[in-house]
Amino acid sequence: MLESVKISRRQSEIRQDLSALVGKETPTEDETRSIEKLDMEFRSNETRYRAALTLENEERNEAKGELETRSDREYSSLLDKFELRQVALHLDEGRSLDGATAEVVQEMRNAGGYRGVPVPLEALEQRSTVSTGTPDPVNTRNIFDRLFPASIASRLGVQAINIPQGSESFPVATSGAVAGWAATEGGDVGNSGTFATAEASLSPDNTLGAHMRITRKAMKQTGAGLEAAIRRDMAAALGAELDRATLLGSGAAGQPLGVITGAATYNIADTDMSAADPTWSLFKTEIIAFMAANAITDPSMIKLALTPAIWGAMDDDVWDAGSGVTEWDRLVKHVGAGNIMTGNQLTAGSAIMTTNAGGVAPAYVGLWGGVDLIRDVTTDAQSGGLRLTGLITADVTVARGAQTRVLSNFG
Repeated sequence: MLESVKISRRQSEIRQDLSALVGKETPTEDETRSIEKLDMEFRSNETRYRAALTLENEERNEAKGELETRSDREYSSLLDKFELRQVALHLDEGRSLDGATAEVVQEMRNAGGYRGVPVPLEALEQRSTVSTGTPDPVNTRNIFDRLFPASIASRLGVQAINIPQGSESFPVATSGAVAGWAATEGGDVGNSGTFATAEASLSPDNTLGAHMRITRKAMKQTGAGLEAAIRRDMAAALGAELDRATLLGSGAAGQPLGVITGAATYNIADTDMSAADPTWSLFKTEIIAFMAANAITDPSMIKLALTPAIWGAMDDDVWDAGSGVTEWDRLVKHVGAGNIMTGNQLTAGSAIMTTNAGGVAPAYVGLWGGVDLIRDVTTDAQSGGLRLTGLITADVTVARGAQTRVLSNFG
């Protein structure tokens, strides 16, 4: 029995005893002493009761967290044992799925929305092997990073969200309270402001697919080798394209609207550098604009991505001939080498700066469910080959454009 329940019952007994004693007009000395003793015990129990409730509430919250995460850990354990090789053999030979693979597939089928064999996104992660040669799955990243661990978008702070079904919206406050001083005693403190929000939404309108052909020879090779190859190929194809679309998606022909391409739509500042040479002073101007918008308080809070050509130009541009300090050295000094990255995913002569402000990521990528793996049963039937198509549904949105700035048309 809980300690608080025991104390509560004792308090009820004390009330009953006190009620009988205080009802007497002329209590005896023993009865008076009993009243004082019971009153003292009652007050002491009140303190103990509050302490017991506090302790039990903490224990209840801990138990609640355990119960809430237990099922997630069990499912994660099943994902660790998921074998993509079984799916390939099932589609090629009709072999039955078994073990953890069968359980995960059945769980995903219950959620619906799959035409072929559902494959969790976690199954595309790179897996290490131990000295015995037995696959030993290791989870090291969240869903967004596992899909493309070398992604420019993920290093810029873009956050991935796994959405079971439907759409997801992100309300962001755009206006609110107004602070002001009262001009006179008893006067108003200023005009009232309307608390308003704007919504950024993720919708399952865009489907990305990766097509792969597996020959009969590949199907008969070592299982672990085949599984590793399928993981690398599918992850690389889907990851590279999703990373590109996150930044440069056209918003047409089935693509989501990328962060850079949709700068005007997302209210992101896009500064035209008019073929100027990239220098620390130009980047500093944009960083100061971040500070003016209350997005950052220090240059090291910036994440910066630029093309290799811009890096090369700044590294060759010596700012101080006497010391040999280059424009690149000045940029790294203030922003930090760990916050700067180069990549060919950006358009020529462009750079992008982002920051995470108030726990809000500069952009969000929505991923619906897992990979829908579908078999082509006719194209390679004569050669005994297998063609697989992996489909994922994804979308991109920006909740707050002030956290991103684009610099275009460097010389």
